[in-house]
Parts: sequence; C-alpha cells; structure tokens
Amino acid sequence: MIPLLVLATTPATTNPAPAAIVRQQTVVPLAGQLDQVLVVNDNNPELISGPGILLSTFPAQGKSEPNAHLDVPLNGHFDLFSHHVYAGKPESLDSTLWLALVAQPRGSKPVTLKVLAGATALSQATDTVQPQAPFLPLPPLMAQDGATFSGPGSRVATELMDHQRSPLLPKQWLLEPGKPSTLLMLPLPVRGLDPLLNGRNLQLQLHSSAPVSVATLAAYGQGDAPPSAEQWQELLILGGLSPKEHAPSPRGSKGAIVYSRVSGVQIGSQWFGTLTDPGKNYLSASQAPISWPIASLERGSLGTGQIQTAELKATYPGTAWAAHGNYGVEYKLSIPLRNTGSTPVQLALALESPLKTDLPLGGLRFKPVPGPAVMFRGTVETRGLDNEDGSAGGRRRFHLVQRAGQQGPPLGTVSLPAGASRHVQLRLIYPADATPPQVLSLLPVKQSPHQQTSSH
Repeated sequence: MIPLLVLATTPATTNPAPAAIVRQQTVVPLAGQLDQVLVVNDNNPELISGPGILLSTFPAQGKSEPNAHLDVPLNGHFDLFSHHVYAGKPESLDSTLWLALVAQPRGSKPVTLKVLAGATALSQATDTVQPQAPFLPLPPLMAQDGATFSGPGSRVATELMDHQRSPLLPKQWLLEPGKPSTLLMLPLPVRGLDPLLNGRNLQLQLHSSAPVSVATLAAYGQGDAPPSAEQWQELLILGGLSPKEHAPSPRGSKGAIVYSRVSGVQIGSQWFGTLTDPGKNYLSASQAPISWPIASLERGSLGTGQIQTAELKATYPGTAWAAHGNYGVEYKLSIPLRNTGSTPVQLALALESPLKTDLPLGGLRFKPVPGPAVMFRGTVETRGLDNEDGSAGGRRRFHLVQRAGQQGPPLGTVSLPAGASRHVQLRLIYPADATPPQVLSLLPVKQSPHQQTSSH
C-alpha cells in the first residue's frame, strides 16, 4: 500500500538516534518537465470501507449525487492509475470486494478505446488467474529478470516499462453511445488471508478515438459472482462516493502537513529531462558529486525549491490538492556526460533515498544505518553504463528496495578518458508503495574523506 505521507516533528527521546551523515555535494533541480497527458488518479480512499463511486469523470447531469462526478472529458491519449486495499467485512471473513472500470462516449457515436499498455496485480492472489506480487523482503539491488517484484506497485510499474498488456486486458473496447459500458471487473479478495488485507494496483495507458467519460466503482457481488452490468450502471447513476479518507492540510498551511491521497484527474504522465551544465549541451564530469530530485514535493524539495508534483485538473473536496509523489509517472532522463579534464575519471550512477527536507544543506542527509521504513520498491532502467571492459553498455534493468536515508547502491559506473563523452540514460515509472522523494546521483568512485561530515 502507499504510505500516508506525513511530515511532523519527531519527539525527543532519551536515546538519541545516531547522527545523520551529510554528504557535501551539489543538489540541483531536475531538468525537464511533465507533459500534458491527463491521468485518472484513483487512490482515495486507499482502504475502501464501503461500496460506491471511487472516481467519476462523468457529467453530473442526470445523476442522483452530482458531487460524485468531476465532469472531465478524456480524449486521445490518457492514463489511469488506481490503487486500493480492502480489509474485509467483520461479518464476512471470506468477502470479496469488486472493482469496476466503466466508460461511455461523450457524443452520439461509438468510440474505440485502445489499450496501449496495461497491467494489474494483487498483493496476494487467491486463485491462479489473478497476477500477484507479495511484499517480499528482497535485497537492496537485484538484476531485473522480468519476474522480480516486491508489492503490486513494483510489478505493475515493471511490466508497464516493457509496454506489456496483461492477459486480463483486451486490445480495445468499442463503446456504444447512450449508456455506460463495463470494461473491467476485478476482484479484491480476502478469503484465506491472514491478516484480512489485500491490495490491487491497476495502471492503463489508453487512447480514445473521441471524448469519453470513465469511472471506477466498488461493490459487493453475490458469493463469488461479481455485480451485473446493470448493477454497475445503477451504482454510477444513483450511487454516491465511497467514503474518502485522510483529509489534507490546506495548501500553504504551516506546521505539520498531511498530504492525503489523490482522487482526481492530474495533468502529466511523463517527465522528460536532459541533465547538462547551465547553458551547455553536456554535463561536465567534474560536476560530480551531483544529485537531482526525483518526485520532489511540497516540504520535500531537498533544498532545490523544485516541486515536481503534478497539478490536478479536477479533484474531490477532502482529498489531495496535488498528485504528491507522482505515482505512475514515467521519468525519462538523459545525461550527455563529457570529461573536460586532462585525466581519466570514473563516476558511479545511483538512485538514492536521502532524508526528506526542504532546506538547502549544501548536500544530502543519510542515515548511518538505513531503515526501517521502505521508501522505494521498483525497477530502474539504465543505458550507457560501463561494460566489463569499460565501454558503453546497453539496456540494463535493476530492482531496488531502499530504506529511509539509504545511500546507493551504485547501479554501475561510467569510465571516461580525458576528453571522452558518454550518453547515459535512466528510466523509471514511479511505483506505488514508494515514498518520495528520491535522488538520481552521479558520484566520484573514489571520494576523499573531507567530502563527508556528520551533523545532527
């Protein structure tokens, strides 16, 4: 599940934690920006406590509960991110909650809705049909073989990076006008699980031939049978919102902050950036050690002042006012490195999870012993790292499990003779079950002792 993001003052204890490590280095804003692709971001409530409309972009006209509908048309390329957990019902220990995706043309003609890519996974499957990804205690760094996951967010993001389409998803749907079509019905079962808790992540990259409305709904069926198409249609037209959770702190408020979770339509599904020296078309290797934030957010810009959080085109009252964390957003980053010096250099590339701060510290803070909270579970892809002979390598993928305040580990090295250049790339889809921010770092392989100091 996605951790609830809260920033608050830690109370003093009689046994203070070991001093944090401050790695003195450069931290600069990440070059590039989000695109304008709309994303249906369905994550509040995370823990579903009752049936209802989770998120609807349908018009309010003709609906019994107008406030349950955001009235946002979706056309061309748009994405969907949906992440929920279910803890069963006290009176029914083997209950299943069903999640549905429904859609309808905004006009009077049929619409083709294509699945460009899509994946879904449960935390724990109770049959052989539904894909699963339990939260396995994996090492910090593993080669990604296409089947290395820790949590459903990790699996879904990994499969999307390969542009996969789950066997549970068709290539496309033909939407008839005049009434909603039920596109997907996915179970969230808890039968036989201990504890009674299960989660599902669903992410779709879609393309519609004309404007459509979509909605995600939650309901109980009869026994193992899901609700009928007529029941889903009735819920959409007559039903209200499933109860939301964790109201956010007001935007701009002082003191501790509750970010809450998103239930709305965000603007931006991909971040493209080329990381260079100011005014140059390359990055000097002498800039290392240098880091750039990934998924930086309010109160967590790591001193850069940069907030990468996607803004929301529409959202419900009492839910997040921005897409804190950029869950499901794909980062595509290029580093045109050049050794402008007269001696060879070797740099390490790493994705890291420094301690969150908004203050410029002249570097990044890490824990001597990371943990225990897991901050990142997911796959990263690189190109241009060293082969064994020091030449530029091709695509490599790694699965990372990082804890709070964890440095590295290095994904690989870049070796550059004097005057040489190398194009390095990093790509990831920011996974559910992660907690922002992270950093992308380029570090000298051999650092002198004066580059690290200790501070509380």
